[in-house]
Amino acid sequence: MQTNLASWARETDLGNDADEILRRCVHCGFCLATCPTYQILGDERDSPRGRIYLIKQVLEGVEPTEKTQQHLDRCLTCRNCETTCPSGVQYGALVDIGRHLVDQRVERPLKQRITRRLLRHTLNSSLFGPAMKLGRLMRPMLPEVLRNKVPQARPVGPLPANVARHPRQVIMLAGCVQPAMMPTIDAATIRVLDSLGIGTQLVKGSGCCGAINFHLDAQEAALVQMRANIDAWLPLLDSGEVEAIVMNASGCGGMVKEYAHHLRHDADYVAKALRVVDKVRDIAEIVAPHSAELKARLSSLPSKTAFHPPCTLQHWQGLRGVSETLLQDLGFNLQPFTDSHLCCGSAGTYSVTQPELSKTLRERKLDALHAVEPDAIVSSNVGCISHLQSGTDTPVRHWIELVDEALMAGKS
Repeated sequence: MQTNLASWARETDLGNDADEILRRCVHCGFCLATCPTYQILGDERDSPRGRIYLIKQVLEGVEPTEKTQQHLDRCLTCRNCETTCPSGVQYGALVDIGRHLVDQRVERPLKQRITRRLLRHTLNSSLFGPAMKLGRLMRPMLPEVLRNKVPQARPVGPLPANVARHPRQVIMLAGCVQPAMMPTIDAATIRVLDSLGIGTQLVKGSGCCGAINFHLDAQEAALVQMRANIDAWLPLLDSGEVEAIVMNASGCGGMVKEYAHHLRHDADYVAKALRVVDKVRDIAEIVAPHSAELKARLSSLPSKTAFHPPCTLQHWQGLRGVSETLLQDLGFNLQPFTDSHLCCGSAGTYSVTQPELSKTLRERKLDALHAVEPDAIVSSNVGCISHLQSGTDTPVRHWIELVDEALMAGKS
């Protein structure tokens, strides 16, 4: 794609980064076939190719409008288009730049500004946990839109007494919404890893991966969170005290794996970020080498299970098939279903900022899942799990929870 950037864009790092990405696009349109929002809306401005043109116009000096912002907001950032693209266009990086530039030039309506600010400060707050507990107490009285955001509580169960005894140690994230919304996921992760001789650590000074701020118009605040996490984790990684940062939320995994990209213009942190990124592992990657040992100890698996691969796992991290292979090796009877490559509509806070599109995508995903009649639906991202569960009576869980339960059943 030929470009003619405005002088202000040519003089910036972001403008030059965007120009390099734009020049890779050959207008082929393959991305339209795998874009969820284009499939629903049929408007090319709501497709990757259309959004690329909108961003190109802004960089060439065309003044953006609220409509420009709306079409960029509607993008799920699922990156299915990147998996499809034959030219290697880094669309996710480009849309991040485009949103940042447009948000600097177009003031959002007051309602959007309030909603985004509330989401940022609520989900990043230490008060989120107590608020979630209060929400569970009041759940029957909440309106449906809020009730769907408050998962029912399940027993966490006992945790191992001394995980520090293991020679092998990994870091787990602290500060995510997951420990408050679904604490059973972290508890199951700790127990399963403990059973394999791997201890887990929460590192003081670390917190949210930065995804919430980054995707809600606060990229600088997100970079501050990224640097804080690097400072907290890197001494343990460099010393060899821990071998990896284990991710049981693929959205966090996808974000942390891109720390070096987001800090590419920060001379003090880019090399540090690269060392952190090199140690990030999805929980399936940690468990997979132990599948044979673990399978012999499992009991009472569901008869039929469907695995929903989150976009942040299959398209962002390129780990399509890793969790599926592991689950089959562990004895799960996985049921393939149509359109498993498409987004479920959760996409972080998208279900709040774009509720109608999100619900449409959820219903389409659930129709495909229900068609194979699973006893349980499993995934590996807290947002997908919560979003899908709000539309079905079929249990939706993180797969590590089912492995944990099967492991405990095997002991009895």
